[in-house]
Amino acid sequence: MYIVLIDYTAPVEEVDYHLADHAKWLDRHFRSGEFLTAGRRTPHSGCVIITRPMPRVKLEAILASDPFRLHRLARHEIVEFGATRTAPELRLVNEALAV
Repeated sequence: MYIVLIDYTAPVEEVDYHLADHAKWLDRHFRSGEFLTAGRRTPHSGCVIITRPMPRVKLEAILASDPFRLHRLARHEIVEFGATRTAPELRLVNEALAV
C-alpha cells in the first residue's frame, strides 16, 4: 500500500480553482476501491492519500491523471509501505490488507 504526499507548487487560490475536478478524480478512485482515505495536510500545503496495495506503475498512472498534476499545481511523492498492524476500529482496512 502507499501513502501519497501531495505538495502544492502553486498558490492555494489556484489550487482551489481546480478543487472540484480534483474531488471528482478522488471520488472515482474511492468508488473503484483504489483509495482508502484522503485529506488536506495541516497546515494547508497539500494533501495525503492512502491507497490499497497495487502495482506501483498503476498508482503512477492514476496520479498522472490528477487535475492538480495536469495543471502543474502540485507534485506527488509516493511512499510505499507494508502495513503489519492496524487498530481493530479499522476493520475495513484490515480486510483490504488481507486481499
